[in-house]
Amino acid sequence: MGETIAKNKKAYHDYFIEEKFEAGIVLSGSEVKGLRAHRANLKDSFVRLVRGEAFLFNAHIGRLNTTHHYYGHEERGTRKLLLHKKQLQKMEKAVTRDGYTIVPLQLYFNDRNIAKVQIGIAKGKLLHDKRNDLKEKAQKRDIARAMKDY
Repeated sequence: MGETIAKNKKAYHDYFIEEKFEAGIVLSGSEVKGLRAHRANLKDSFVRLVRGEAFLFNAHIGRLNTTHHYYGHEERGTRKLLLHKKQLQKMEKAVTRDGYTIVPLQLYFNDRNIAKVQIGIAKGKLLHDKRNDLKEKAQKRDIARAMKDY
């Protein structure tokens, strides 16, 4: 992976990530310029399968002030994801099970400067799972602080 543009930290808090995929994303020119300026947010975004194709919904890619309004894009528009047919079939099979969904994890440029999205098949966490994760995180932080002071 190359330069990371945006991460979806909330996805790791709300879901157990079972499997990860790398997907291409169909973008217009003004959207690519917005990504290069790091004007992206994946916080409330999600992936849906529509008629055998994957689409990214509700991902925010901001406009630049220098972009002409005629060539501008919809900031929270729907964007098509490019995946292999076997990957799409695997995702469709997973989503039909109860409690599973597909979430975007991060948005980045790969080594060849092509915009990619890392998506994952995820299972929802319960409240007590989230609490346990927060406790473990706090314990690790305390251990690291104690080791630093020692």
